[in-house]
Amino acid sequence: MTPNGTTMSTDENEHRTSGGVPVTDELVQQLADEAEGGYDTTVLRRRGGRRPLGSGPADVVPVRLDPELRAALTARAEAEHTSASDVIRQALRAWLDVA
Repeated sequence: MTPNGTTMSTDENEHRTSGGVPVTDELVQQLADEAEGGYDTTVLRRRGGRRPLGSGPADVVPVRLDPELRAALTARAEAEHTSASDVIRQALRAWLDVA
């Protein structure tokens, strides 16, 4: 049921934008025309993503951990209310004397 008490067919429900706007042929054409005209990328806002770490892009370094070490890492992360990755970075910085 819609907010005004009417029922909505499955077909109508499947063709709406995430904001609930019905997707019509006119809307599709309007959006296609806009896309073909191009977008000014200088006005696009940055969305989410990971925060930068350190001075540049971070690398992923896979590491194998035995069950006891993994359990200790998980316990430490939970105790410090942080992630396992953050605990590993903190430990490496302290061990390698890197700020």
